[in-house]
Amino acid sequence: MKNQIVVVGGANVDIGGQSSGPLIEKDSNPGRVRISIGGVGRNIAHNLRLLGLPVTFLTALGKDAHGDRVAAECAMAGIDCERVLRTHAAPTSTYLFIADQQGDMRLAVSDMSICQLISPSYLAQQRDLLDAAAALVLDANLSEESIRYLAENCSAPLFADPVSVTKAEKLRPVLNRIHTLKPNRLEAELLSGRPLRDPSELAQGAELLLEKGLRRVFLSLGREGVLAAEAGSQLRLPCAKAEAVNMTGAGDAMMAGIVWSFIQGMSLEESALAATAAAAIAVEGKHTVNEALSPETLLARMA
Repeated sequence: MKNQIVVVGGANVDIGGQSSGPLIEKDSNPGRVRISIGGVGRNIAHNLRLLGLPVTFLTALGKDAHGDRVAAECAMAGIDCERVLRTHAAPTSTYLFIADQQGDMRLAVSDMSICQLISPSYLAQQRDLLDAAAALVLDANLSEESIRYLAENCSAPLFADPVSVTKAEKLRPVLNRIHTLKPNRLEAELLSGRPLRDPSELAQGAELLLEKGLRRVFLSLGREGVLAAEAGSQLRLPCAKAEAVNMTGAGDAMMAGIVWSFIQGMSLEESALAATAAAAIAVEGKHTVNEALSPETLLARMA
C-alpha cells in the first residue's frame, strides 16, 4: 500500500486514580479512577491514522481483557493490527498511577515486561512488511536486541522516539542507522555526550548527533519549542499557540507530525512547523490523542 507506515512499540492500558482531596498514605482516598489506552507506539500510530496515513502496528498483547480492549480500540481507529503478537506468556502492558488533587502523579507502577516478546525472531517474520514500508517508526520500549535488528536489517527510513533517558541508551549503538530522532533535552544530552543548557550548546549538541549518522534531529524543548537540524541547516521554532487542556501526548503527536511531513516531502522548516502544530493540537484535547487532528487542521495550524 502506498505510504504504508509501520510502527513498532508499546501499547499500554493506563489505570489512573486522582484523589479529590489531599492524599493520605496507607489509606483509601476518595477520588476518580479512569482507564484509557496508551503507549508511545500506539499513540503515534493513532495520530498517524488521524493524519490519513495507512498504519500497521507491531506490538505484543496479552490474551486478556486488556489486550482485547487495546486491539478493539486500535481497530476502531483504523490501525492494522493483524500481525500483533497475542500471547498467554505475559499480561498486556499496564501502567498504574495515582495522582493528587492537582493532577500531579505521586506514585506509579509500570508493568511492560511483555515488550520483551517483541523479539528479533517475531520481527524477522514481518520482513516483507518492514521492507515495503515508506517509513518505520520505533519507540525505545523495545529491547536493545530488537532495536538493533530493525536498524541493521530493514531498508525503510527509521524514525526513533527515545521515550526516556534510561531507554534512550538503547539507541546509542545504532544512531548511524536512524534517519530521524526526536529526543527531549535530557535524552539529547545522553546521546550527544554533552550538557545542553543554552542555545549555543543546543546547536552544538544537534550537530554532534548529526555527526553520529542521523539525517534529521528534532530536539523537543517542551514549552520552549523545538530545535530542528539536518546537514548544513538548523532552525529553532517556538511552540505553536494552543489553549492547553492536557499536556500528555504532545510528544507522540509531534512524532506523527514529523513522519507525516516526511511522507509529504516537506523541508526541514515545514517539518518543524508540522511537529509543533501537531503537538499544539494534541494538548488542546482532553485525551492523550486528540481526534481533532487531521491533515486539514494540521495545515491550518502550520499556517
